[in-house]
Order: sequence, then C-alpha cells, then structure tokens
Amino acid sequence: MTTFVMVHGAWHGGWCWRKVAQSLKVPGSELYTPTLTGLGERAHLASPDIDLETHICDVLGVLETEDLRDVVLVGHSYAGIVVSAAADRAASRVARVVYLDAIVPRDGQCLYDCASAQARDYFEEQARVGGEGWRIPASAATVQFLGLKEERDVSWVMPRLTAHPIRTFREPVKLSAGFPRVPRTYVNCIGDKPLGQPKSAQAADIEDYHELRTGHDAMVTAPDDIAELLSRIAEDTTA
Repeated sequence: MTTFVMVHGAWHGGWCWRKVAQSLKVPGSELYTPTLTGLGERAHLASPDIDLETHICDVLGVLETEDLRDVVLVGHSYAGIVVSAAADRAASRVARVVYLDAIVPRDGQCLYDCASAQARDYFEEQARVGGEGWRIPASAATVQFLGLKEERDVSWVMPRLTAHPIRTFREPVKLSAGFPRVPRTYVNCIGDKPLGQPKSAQAADIEDYHELRTGHDAMVTAPDDIAELLSRIAEDTTA
C-alpha cells in the first residue's frame, strides 16, 4: 500500500490537490492533503508568528499522528523546502520525496536564496504595501505566474488563494549532513516549451527527472498527468 502526502505551495491550501485526488487510482493507497497553518481553511490562524518551522511541524504532525510509513511525500513550489526538512527529520517514514516545480534547498538556505533578487524585492514590497509587513497578499500570485489559462481554472483557484506568511520565505532551513536521506524525484513544469529542456537549477542534483508541458500549478492544469506519474512512482516504490 502506498501513502501519499501532498503539500501545497504558497497562497494555496490542501484544496488544490482535489483534481489529482480524483484522478489518482492506486489500489489500496491513502492520500493526505494537509493545509499549512495560516492558509486555506486555516487562514483564521494566520499571524506574524508563523514561520518555516511552523509549516515543517504541520507536515511532521501528519506523519507522526497518523503513524504513516512508506510515504511518497509531494511538495509543490514553496513546499519543496517544507518537505525537504520533514523528510530529513522523519526519513524512516518516507519512501520518496517528489518535488513538483518546487524549491530544492541546501542546508542554511531560505526561499529567497533559491529565487531571484527581483522576486525577493517584489514579495517584500507586496507585504509592506498590502500585507501589514508580515504577509504576502494573495494578489501577488498572478494568473500568469501560476500558469492558469483556462477560465474554469482561474475561477476555481484565484478566489481560494489566501495571504502567505512572509517569515516562511525568510527563514533558512536546517538540514542534516546526511541530506538527502531518501530517493528524490523532480517534476519540472516547462509551460509551452518543447520537451527536452535543460534541467532547472533546482533539479540539478536529482537523477529521476520529468517534464510536464503545463504551467506552475500543474495539480490544477494537468491533474491526470500528475496522477499518472505518481502512480508510476508508487509502483516503483513498492516493487
């Protein structure tokens, strides 16, 4: 039996995996889609105190409270940092980490270290102007950035986005000397570009590499492709 734990990125919530969950057909599998503190249906818990460690503990709490084993741990975008730390600390529970167009940090790096200076300045300005200095408003996540083209996807996603606590972007992650301690997969969302693009910098050290011709929010725009890939990963993991 394969257990999937899928962790959403910034501004999103567990709701964003709904289409993947509907498409994922792995006999006997279990699926968890936790929402990180302060986001989605947990937006009422948002506060300036939420940091990266808060979100790492959110995921560890699911793994430990549910006593999950042989987990395929999926992280989208910002959550690549979260699942990296969770898998490092709970390696005995995790069979593989899947990075979906995600940040892959090294020890001591924060999200800003893995993004452009322009992106950092943009998020900081957005938080200062529209987020009381401690959260990045949902309006910072544009339709273009998310790669949403179909009106049905835009109308489903955009109203559900919530402001994101900015401390999670600033705080460096702490990883052990043994990281990575479990096998890893990277899924690069290349938009309309032809297949066969050079590996992104985030995927440079990951051998199991895949490309999808879709936008950044692939769990929304290409759920069937994500489900098929995860099904294959599950087969390889349990073989």
